[in-house]
Amino acid sequence: MSILSNILNSVHVSTDHLDQVSITGHDPILPSPFLIGEAGAAAIAASGYAASELWHLKTGEFQTIEISVKDAAIAQRSHEYLNVLDGTKEDLWSPLSGIYQTKDNRSLQFHCNFPHHRLGVVSFLQCEDNKTSVTEAVKQWNALDLENQLSERGMCAAMVRTPEEWAEHPQAKAVAKLPLMEIIKMGDSDPEPINDGERPLSGIKALDLTRVIAGPICGRTLAEHGADVMLISSPTLPFILPLVMDTGHGKRSAYLDLEIAEDKKTLFDLIKQSDIFSQAYRPGGLDEKGFSPEALAKIRPGIIYVTLSTYSHVGPWANRHGFDSLVQSATGIVHEQSMGKEKLQHLPAQSLDYITGYLAAFGAMEALKRRALYGGSYLVRVSLAQTAHWFKNLGRVSDDFSHCKIPSREDIKELMIQSDTKFGKLEYLAPVLKMSTTQPYWDKLTVPLGTDTVIQN
Repeated sequence: MSILSNILNSVHVSTDHLDQVSITGHDPILPSPFLIGEAGAAAIAASGYAASELWHLKTGEFQTIEISVKDAAIAQRSHEYLNVLDGTKEDLWSPLSGIYQTKDNRSLQFHCNFPHHRLGVVSFLQCEDNKTSVTEAVKQWNALDLENQLSERGMCAAMVRTPEEWAEHPQAKAVAKLPLMEIIKMGDSDPEPINDGERPLSGIKALDLTRVIAGPICGRTLAEHGADVMLISSPTLPFILPLVMDTGHGKRSAYLDLEIAEDKKTLFDLIKQSDIFSQAYRPGGLDEKGFSPEALAKIRPGIIYVTLSTYSHVGPWANRHGFDSLVQSATGIVHEQSMGKEKLQHLPAQSLDYITGYLAAFGAMEALKRRALYGGSYLVRVSLAQTAHWFKNLGRVSDDFSHCKIPSREDIKELMIQSDTKFGKLEYLAPVLKMSTTQPYWDKLTVPLGTDTVIQN
């Protein structure tokens, strides 16, 4: 419970009703020295606590919130448990993604799951598009030089650092000065009462302009509590199909190309009707298109603007591309996770992604509460690097974790559900949070991108 209090205190949320929250169990659940399950349970509980507070504001009623550390650890592997029962599930990873040895005997990770990132690496290295050729080409470079060269060109790379090396890095020092997350009032508006309805977020409209895991988990979590979430994707941007399937539960989906004037106008019109706008472009990436937090607060007073980035909005790496696994490599998590192992290893869960997504949803719901009580437009700001800094400072497991195994689908069948979707018959992890009155669930099946061609938000 102390980790949950830590989250709530980071954004000055009252802990008066924490007696309604129950977190059971302890780490280790997965094979890791880090508190994966306990950190995840606290983040999921925070989202449930915020939903419960909205319910209390609306009805005057309290409800209990329950989450187990085991289920929270499993939830951070949600995409791994997705199964296409009547077809084939595509691989998440490009063959070129992974960790390579460099000339100076250091380790450098590439993230090449999007085609333009893979081709960008191959083009820069002037090698063939296969693992063997890339491996040999990387050996001609020192790790730091190649990391910088690729990152400056918009590619995704990170040198595997020790925790001590990262602590001395200018980006680490910049992130260390930030809180875990921020909820900032950025404009005045009249208070907006919580909508009537049978769920905490009934009547709340959210626009989700995110991809991959962390941002989509924010939208999926809002949908669990009744929000009407519209996923806005560009038909020109790549995507990873298994992640679309697993993070799309509860959402509608439409295409808009912000390079087209009419589509931009459509998005502005949608924003005027919405409560939450969530985006995961690099800091400032949408500003030049007119979708900055300040601009949206003017056209829709009372908007909740959620922004998620990789390395935060400050420091020399603020505009650097990245993903969960790269942040693990850069910040020393991979180094510590791999101690005593023959090969370098990442965490046995995408903890930075999932926890950041849960925190973003928690922040959005807390901002809705503040809007209802005091009015105003709010900026909710999170990043993978801030989550990593917080995660690394939670402590380590006190028990031996060598016996821990990653649960199979069969091991967790009581947590799985099946649905006939437009992707086929899917088996997937249900919401793991338990609430006594408004049990989280998704009221829409996951759909392919762009399914909702006519947007009526």
